[in-house]
Amino acid sequence: MRKGAWIGWIFLLLMRAIVPMQTVVAQQSMVSLPKFATAELKEDAVLLKKILEANHPSLYWFTSKEALDSSFNKLLISLNDSLNEIEFKNKVANWVAQIKCGHTSTLYSNHFLKNLSKYRYPRFPLQIKFWEDSAVVLSNGYTKDSLIKRGTIIEQINGLPISWYRSRLFQQISNDGNAVNHSYQVISNGFPDLYKQVFGLDSSYLIGYIDAKGKRDTVTLGNFSPIHRDSISKRPPPSTSRPQISKRQMRLLSIRSLSIDTLTHSAYLRLTSFSKGGLKNFFRKSFQKLKKENIEHLIIDLRENGGGKISNSIDLTRYLTDKPFKVADSVVATNRKLKYGRYIQHSWMYWLAMNLGARKAEDGSIHYRRFEQHYFQPNTKNKFKGQVYLVQGGYTFSAATLVVGALKGQENIKVVGEESGGGYYGNSAMHIPNITLPNTKLRVRLPLYRMVINSNRPKGGGIVPDIKIPPSSSAIREGWDPKMAAILQMIQSKNN
Repeated sequence: MRKGAWIGWIFLLLMRAIVPMQTVVAQQSMVSLPKFATAELKEDAVLLKKILEANHPSLYWFTSKEALDSSFNKLLISLNDSLNEIEFKNKVANWVAQIKCGHTSTLYSNHFLKNLSKYRYPRFPLQIKFWEDSAVVLSNGYTKDSLIKRGTIIEQINGLPISWYRSRLFQQISNDGNAVNHSYQVISNGFPDLYKQVFGLDSSYLIGYIDAKGKRDTVTLGNFSPIHRDSISKRPPPSTSRPQISKRQMRLLSIRSLSIDTLTHSAYLRLTSFSKGGLKNFFRKSFQKLKKENIEHLIIDLRENGGGKISNSIDLTRYLTDKPFKVADSVVATNRKLKYGRYIQHSWMYWLAMNLGARKAEDGSIHYRRFEQHYFQPNTKNKFKGQVYLVQGGYTFSAATLVVGALKGQENIKVVGEESGGGYYGNSAMHIPNITLPNTKLRVRLPLYRMVINSNRPKGGGIVPDIKIPPSSSAIREGWDPKMAAILQMIQSKNN
């Protein structure tokens, strides 16, 4: 096999712009979890810092070495007593988040995750949606509660303003630079677990809220645990009036789906990942169908898309762009020697890929030239030429931001929603193995390449939408989607 073919094969396996993995879990009791000695905790922390210093490509991109070192010294001083895995993770995640790299996140050990069901309940009872200075109930574990319903505005918990909880949870979450909308999305999706993980359990919670009529009041809620259901045999049989779909079809629909409305000549394409789902074939068939049906308006929903394979994001972009494009201005690793390889997942495979697929520059840095130099051409056969609405939010990350960033500013493209979680200027991505610390088995993700997507873009934030549409308490309470409503109104206006 030719060397070039080997390189292509390796990168098909390893070339991923990663999904931001902010794993959220909770503990049953601090006492019930095993604890690690102070010496073991410090040994793991020091090793983590050494590995990041040896191989992280953007360690001081947003935070200076002096500031990061000072913060690490405070971390070591705080490790003055034995801790369980959750307590240690809270401290490590706080330091790792200061790197401001959304792809360098702290994960629980595999053993802990396998036993997750033991620790999840009881927990805080309310799922809460956060944005800017707002916090609104999405769901209440106590479904028969007549006071705290979906859409209720939350102001306080146990006498502390909701902003106090938000700011402390933000300290646990890794973002691309200052793209904090990602943090809002993470705590919105996992607030009950995060509350328990960081603040522990109280016997009850005094909730300060504003009801639908604008009146301020308080109510006390207890911890929530799901009630054991009757056996499945006692449940009514599923309806046979509609066709049943297989588990595989359900899985594919959860990743990608296409809906077409021939009356309005519009289509809705939902993509929650660029990792799986046979996307190359799906894109080909979808854009053939859009052309056949003379679709004029295409909504592409990337709000749940945390990234995946760069090759899939390129493929989608080619159906939409009106000019050739490249992935990035520079894709650089500082070092392809993995000195601490025994603690890095599949280190030999990443070492091989970096040695075969990348080239060393005169300054000693390692460049992946294909993404820096190759221009991908538009797919002329089934290119979509109508109006495109790209819907994004805080979970739009990594490979998904490559798509939006490449298309933003094109005449027939409108970016709608909220600021993306992924960086507009660039990120650290490509190959992302896990570091596993030897004593606690805590894991930290390690990106190996720094990707400057476009050096002319502002550094530090996510992609700002052309049409900003934030969440609203009334929309949450009434159960409608303000972003989709605005887009449909624009389509209706263009269709007269």
